[in-house]
Amino acid sequence: MSLSVIGAGFGRTGTMSIKKALEQLGLGPCHHMEEVFKNPRQLPFWQNAAAGEGVDWHEVFEGYNCSVDWPSGHYWKELAEFYPDARVLLSVRPPERWWDSFSGTIKVLLERKNEIPDEYPRALLAMADKLITEQTFGGCLDRESAVAAFQNRIDEVRRVIPKERLLIFEVAQGWQPLCEFLGVPVPAGDFPRCNDKVEFWDVFSGGADA
Repeated sequence: MSLSVIGAGFGRTGTMSIKKALEQLGLGPCHHMEEVFKNPRQLPFWQNAAAGEGVDWHEVFEGYNCSVDWPSGHYWKELAEFYPDARVLLSVRPPERWWDSFSGTIKVLLERKNEIPDEYPRALLAMADKLITEQTFGGCLDRESAVAAFQNRIDEVRRVIPKERLLIFEVAQGWQPLCEFLGVPVPAGDFPRCNDKVEFWDVFSGGADA
């Protein structure tokens, strides 16, 4: 299976809602950090990638048709080259609203990763910390640095990916732009809305990070 859609956005830009939407449109299964929590076989792939070691993307995404969220979003450029026919979806939201969401969820987890009693979630968060804190934000998780990195990602994706291959998308826009981009009919019903801060902590406390 080859990826048909590659998510290039940061976590907390509606990636879980987008995962659910893509799967509802028949483009799943969709890879997301939640999948790494559920499937321990996934973690070594991302540990190796974070360490700069080679990975076989076909093996990483075996059984998946698309990807969003960290950790895959960190490698959007590599994946766009590896899957040249895939479309690139850059999920965004107003930078300050993104920071408020990120700082109250993922940032807290990363800062407390060593307090996690269970070995597997602790190892996963160590991998995520390397990708997010170190490699994405340069070791600085303050508001100014993080928001600058957020904007830099948007600017870089716009610069690298041809317009005809790219959708810059906010979940508040709903089905229409996503379905037009993918060339599929708009389904009945509302666009999925999930994974607010309360749900994030409810899910993580049950053993997975959404």
